[in-house]
Amino acid sequence: MSTRVSLLGLAFLAGTALAAEPVRDVTSTAAEREGVALTVYNDDLALVKERRRAELPAGLVRLSLREVAAQMRPETALLRAASGPALALVEQNFDFDLLTPQKLLEKYVGREVTVIRPHPTTDAERRERATVLAAGQGTVLRFADRIETGVPGRLAFDGVPANLRDRPTLSVLLDAAGGRQSVELSYLTGGLSWKADYVASLSADGRSLDLNGWVTLTNRSGAGFADATLQLVAGSVNRVRPNDGRLMAMAAPAPARAKVAEATQEALMDYHLYSFERPTTISDNQTKQLALLSAGAVPTRREYLLAGNDWYYRDRYGQIGQKLKPAVFLEFDNKGGQLGKPLPAGTVRVYARDSKGAAQFVGEDRIEHTATNETLRLRLGEAFDITAERRQTNYRRIADNQSESSWRIELRNAKEEAATVKVQEPMPGDWEMVQESQRHTKESARVASWAVAIPAGGTTVLDYTVRVRW
Repeated sequence: MSTRVSLLGLAFLAGTALAAEPVRDVTSTAAEREGVALTVYNDDLALVKERRRAELPAGLVRLSLREVAAQMRPETALLRAASGPALALVEQNFDFDLLTPQKLLEKYVGREVTVIRPHPTTDAERRERATVLAAGQGTVLRFADRIETGVPGRLAFDGVPANLRDRPTLSVLLDAAGGRQSVELSYLTGGLSWKADYVASLSADGRSLDLNGWVTLTNRSGAGFADATLQLVAGSVNRVRPNDGRLMAMAAPAPARAKVAEATQEALMDYHLYSFERPTTISDNQTKQLALLSAGAVPTRREYLLAGNDWYYRDRYGQIGQKLKPAVFLEFDNKGGQLGKPLPAGTVRVYARDSKGAAQFVGEDRIEHTATNETLRLRLGEAFDITAERRQTNYRRIADNQSESSWRIELRNAKEEAATVKVQEPMPGDWEMVQESQRHTKESARVASWAVAIPAGGTTVLDYTVRVRW
C-alpha cells in the first residue's frame, strides 16, 4: 500500500513539475518552408506534406505552425523531426477561428474596450471605457453610468486574444531537446480537388484525332503552396466522411493545347498515381491547369446508332416514330503510340475543322477511369442528315405470353457520302427471328442488331419479323 502511495506521489510531483515548467512560444510561417508536397485525390481531398526549419529552445515549446490549410482535418496531423533529435508531442490545437472585426468583438464579450468618438463641437476625440455585454445580434456596451446598444464611434481593443488568429494555425506543445532543426508536418485537408479535361481535334477526313489531356486543379483549402511537388491519385478512395462537410469543387474550361511537360503515371495498389516533375505553385482560391498527356494521329471510328425499346414487341402499334435521329458515336482505343496509359475520368470535348480550317465544337462526353487497351466511346450528339422511320406492319397474339410482330425501318441518307447505321433492338424474354431482309447479329441474349448500309442521297429499308415469349 505504501509503495503504491509513493508511486502516485512521484507521478503527481512529475506532473506538477511539467506544469510549472515555463512554455516558450515559437512561430513558424510559410517563409520557413523548405519544401512542400501535395497528393491530391479526385474526391476533394489532399495529403499535404511540408518541411519547415525551426529554432527550438530546450524544454516545453509551443510551436505555432501558421498558414496551414483552413480545411485541415486536425485529427490527421502528424509532426515529426525531419532532422535532429526526436520531438515529444504533448498536445496540439488547430485554430481556424480567423481574425475579423466581428470575431474580435465577440471574443471581447465580458471584457473592456475603449470607445473613441469625436467631440460634437470640436475636433477633439473623447475616450471612454466600456464593457462588451453582447456582440451577436447586435452590440451592447455597458458604460460606468449607462448601457448603450450599437457602436457609438470606433472601438479600440487592448490586444488580440490568443485563440484568435489572422491565419489558420496549428499549435503544437512539445518537449524539445533544443537547437535548429527541420520538422515535417503532414495532414489531410479538404478544399483541394482535381479533374481531367480532354480536347480532341479531328482530322479533315474524320479518321484520326489529336488528343490533349489537361488537369484542372482547384485550391479552396485556405492556404497557398509555392513550388510544390504535385501528385494526383485517380480512383475512388474510401473515406469516413466528416460531419461538417466543408468541401467544395469548381470546374473550368480546358485550354486547346499542351505545351508543358506531361505527367508520368504509375500503379498505386488499385489506383493510379500521376506525378509532375516540375514544381508548381497554386495559390488559395485559384484554379490551375497542367498538361497531362498529348497524343497525335489516334485512329478513330464513327458509328451511327439507332436504338429501339423492348416494349415495342409486347402489343399492337402503328408508326412508332418519324424522322428518328441516330446517335453519333466516336470510338478510339487507348493503346499504342502516345496513348496506352491509364486515363483518369473527365470530359472529352471534340472539335472538327470546317472548310475554312476553323475549329468548330461538335460535341462532348464524359469518360470514366479508362485502363490501358480499353476502348473509349464518346456520344457526340444526333445525326442531322440521316433520319429513320419505324413502323409495325403486322402483329398477332400467339398465346397469353407469346406474340409475333413484323417491323419496317426505313433509313434515309441526305449526305453526299454513303453511311452505315447500326440498328440495335432490345428483345423482351425469349425471342426468335422468323424472317428478315438482312441478317442480324445477336449481340447478347436480349439484343439483336443490323449494320444497314445507306447509299449517298439514298434510302434503305430493313424488314424483319420476330417471335417473342415473356
